[in-house]
Amino acid sequence: MKHSEIYRWLDALAPFETQEDFDNSGFLVGDPAEECRGVLFALDVTPAVLQEAERLGVSLIITHHPLMFSAIRRLTEETFEGRLISRMIRGHLSLIAAHTNLDQAPGGINDALCAAIGLRDVSGEGFWRAGRLAEPLPLDQLVFFVEAQLHTVVRRMGELPAGTRVERVGVCSGGGSEFWPDALSAGAQVFLTGEIKHHHALAMTDAGLVGLEAGHFATENPGILAQAERLRCFAQEQGAAFPIHVSQMGAYAAPV
Repeated sequence: MKHSEIYRWLDALAPFETQEDFDNSGFLVGDPAEECRGVLFALDVTPAVLQEAERLGVSLIITHHPLMFSAIRRLTEETFEGRLISRMIRGHLSLIAAHTNLDQAPGGINDALCAAIGLRDVSGEGFWRAGRLAEPLPLDQLVFFVEAQLHTVVRRMGELPAGTRVERVGVCSGGGSEFWPDALSAGAQVFLTGEIKHHHALAMTDAGLVGLEAGHFATENPGILAQAERLRCFAQEQGAAFPIHVSQMGAYAAPV
């Protein structure tokens, strides 16, 4: 299976034409015509992820966050991105990034986050979702549950009336605190996202909505795991045999 076939598979799941104007998703580095020797899924391209890809012997990295968000006029090893891209070119590593197109897509990053915390009857579109917990929980227990499911530490903003059990939760993966009004309109009592801006926290708590800030990486990584599994199924259906890995590197891990 060629890199271009994997790109087309991903485009069918989360069309690249649906990405936001500011985004830079797509086939960003390497050779689409190269035969795939293995894939590494990761949230970002970092030196630690590149080291991992080299150790595993893969030919393609698929990330959520793209490189080159802003246009670059020169490619030198004097910059962080320049060093990453140069290293990929030297190592014959290709890169595909699926960012805002995958955030919004059915079965994408936000739906994977809902699945990770067990939400049912999920509704919503674009960059937010809302759903019902399998069992109503006191707020303290919900925080512990989210921390365990996402392997993170949650920062809570706001309170609910004493004795209240949380039934409906709104979510937006990554830095999505601006979508809190959508979650509130959908009946959510709690809004879970990766990063909450201060002025959004003030407004949502005033409206009676509790904010749970769980970290950018932790709220998006379930989507990385889900897409890797989907590619495994697709490759098996096509009779293609190449290893598919999910990065074990945290967001800020250093090479070892």
